[in-house]
Amino acid sequence: MKQYSLSCEPLLGLPTKGRLSLHKRNACSSHGFTLIELLVVIAIIAILAAMLLPALSTAKLKAQGIQCLNNHKQLTLAWHMYSDDARDVLLYASEGINYDETVDPYVWVKGNMDFQDSNRSNWDVDQDIKKSPMWRYCGGAVGIWKCPADRSTAKPGSGPYAGQTVPRVRSMAMSIWIGGWEGTDANCSGPAWRVYHKSSDMNNPGPARTWVLMDEREDRINYGNAFTDMIGYADSPNAWRFHYDYPASYHHRAGGFSFADGHAEIKKWRDERTMPPINIGGAWDATEYVPSPRNQDIFWMQDRSTRKK
Repeated sequence: MKQYSLSCEPLLGLPTKGRLSLHKRNACSSHGFTLIELLVVIAIIAILAAMLLPALSTAKLKAQGIQCLNNHKQLTLAWHMYSDDARDVLLYASEGINYDETVDPYVWVKGNMDFQDSNRSNWDVDQDIKKSPMWRYCGGAVGIWKCPADRSTAKPGSGPYAGQTVPRVRSMAMSIWIGGWEGTDANCSGPAWRVYHKSSDMNNPGPARTWVLMDEREDRINYGNAFTDMIGYADSPNAWRFHYDYPASYHHRAGGFSFADGHAEIKKWRDERTMPPINIGGAWDATEYVPSPRNQDIFWMQDRSTRKK
């Protein structure tokens, strides 16, 4: 049986034209990419990446929104479980300036967050969160106290993480109309508005329309409460104003809320005044009230906060 072998050597008997063609084919089969071909490939990859990045960013925002909703629901469930065991009595939204043994043990979370390295409330979950009356209902999940899109950080001044950059531990704040500041609204909106002390008190506007927790901006969060000013509600829109406690807008111009019936929402803000630039790594000035007449976002929060007595 004859055996055939392939060789790059010129074949005897082939015409000159055939030999030249064979050598050309061998040369073509071994050359690399040219610079222009590489540049074209890189340009195509860059175009595809530019097309995909917005979609990936949107998907990340949606995932963070879903996680935020889940955190709100879990923390509100812990709030419900506490009040069920406490015979319908609701926790206070905030402690006072000075310790009060009749109030402080019944505050949903104590501590005052800021950007001071020495303030353990910023970075130590053992300082306030694990001392909360709700903690035993949280299943050991410290992450549910913070929106996943809140990227604020702190540098501990002491302890095992001293000098390191670590995430802050809380972004959620409770409506002052739920339990109040030591049981009252601290006379911020006048005596006409109701502070809810029991779940059974929430007949107007009702549990499904009464918000309990919201994500607060990193440069505005301080005590455990978030105050929605009721001045001008329903009849004087030119008097509407923000209190120091601004809502967050971490979810593409939207913020997370939970309600007394247990459901949670991501609220899309409509007015630019609700979303001023964040002062990263620091707090705003001490201005307590910021006028924002006819801001429909304020009305949305007022309408879901409380009613007159």
